[in-house]
Parts: sequence; structure tokens; C-alpha cells
Amino acid sequence: MVTVLVVVGTHSFGAGAGYGVVMVDFHGSTGYGQAFTDSIGKDWGGKPLEDLKKGLASVTAQQPWLDANNACALGGSYGGYMMNWFQGNWNDGFQCLVNHAGLFDMRSMYYVTEELWFPEYEFGGTYDKNKALFEKFNPVNYVENWKTPMLVIHGEKDYRVPYGQGLAAYTYMQRNGIPSELLVFPDENHWILNQDNLQQWYKNVLGWMDRWTAK
Repeated sequence: MVTVLVVVGTHSFGAGAGYGVVMVDFHGSTGYGQAFTDSIGKDWGGKPLEDLKKGLASVTAQQPWLDANNACALGGSYGGYMMNWFQGNWNDGFQCLVNHAGLFDMRSMYYVTEELWFPEYEFGGTYDKNKALFEKFNPVNYVENWKTPMLVIHGEKDYRVPYGQGLAAYTYMQRNGIPSELLVFPDENHWILNQDNLQQWYKNVLGWMDRWTAK
């Protein structure tokens, strides 16, 4: 059977390295009309998580060559947020996780991001006026459930999701004995654009997944 790589909210890769790549078209995706795309608003950890669970279960049932019990998940930006959300709300689904530029604490994120319009649009207003909703889907509120090995990757010049978000997730795991590694690119922003850095990105990501899925 083939190890599964679930990719959330970023480009597809991994098939060439021998992984069975699964990409679920969850709520918030484009292609099913504007209402479907907008449905993720005010529900970051709700319908998308349900879709991802059902999607993985469905595809592995349809394709028995995929090993649902030996899977990793990877995501960047919102997908990175979802890796942190998996940790607290679906912590038995994966052998390992890769979190690129993921949001860890919605409160601190709100006060440091360069793109303040975005959280206010997604959560229906400012943090102080919509605190309950921000905190409902705040990964830091569920850290007591974290246990899955995670690689955290961040660009130090990322001002959209400042790299302190990645550092905070890594620090929590290190202080609580959860296998974790941190890869920081001092010269990158929300994306990895330098070709040499991309080689390091792929090398570390594939190495991390190989380590935790080896049989």
C-alpha cells in the first residue's frame, strides 16, 4: 500500500516521491460558485474540517492501494492554520504534519498582521467586537490535545502571518515533548521564492514525511 499525503490549501507535490496525493475540494474552495467559496467565512474550523475528514475517508475507501493508516498532511497559510487545527481537533488522523506559515493564535495574529482587512472580513469585524468567534476557531485554545509530530516552516519576512506564529507553535511542542522541527528562511516572506531555498524546503519536507511514515 502507498503512504497518503493530504495537501491542504497549497500546491500539489509528493507523487514523484512515491506518495499518494489527496487534495479535497473543501468548503471555501473555488469552482462551485461564490456561495461555496464564501461559506468558509466565520467557520474556519467547521465545514472545512468535516469535508477533509470525509474526503480522506471516501478516497481511501475507493482506492484501497492508499494506506489510510499511514498518512501525513501538509498545508500552507490557511492550510498551515488547518495543520494547527488538526493538532487540536483531529489528532489521530496522521503520522505527521507539515505547517507552512500557519496561524497559531488568532488573537495575537490579529494585532500583528499587515493584512488586517482579511481577519476582519473572515470573522465579521474586529477582534474586540467578535472575540467569541475568533476564539472559537483559535488553535491555541486546543493545544492540550496536540501530539502529532510536526515540521514548522516560516519566512522571517512574512508580514501577513508573522513568523512568531510558527515560532509559538514550535515552542509549545518543544516544551511539551511533541516531536517537532523548525525551518526558518530569513530572506523569504509568505512564499518561498528563492530557488536554493525551495530545494531546502523540499528536502526537509520530504525528509520529515519519510521519517514518520517509514515501515
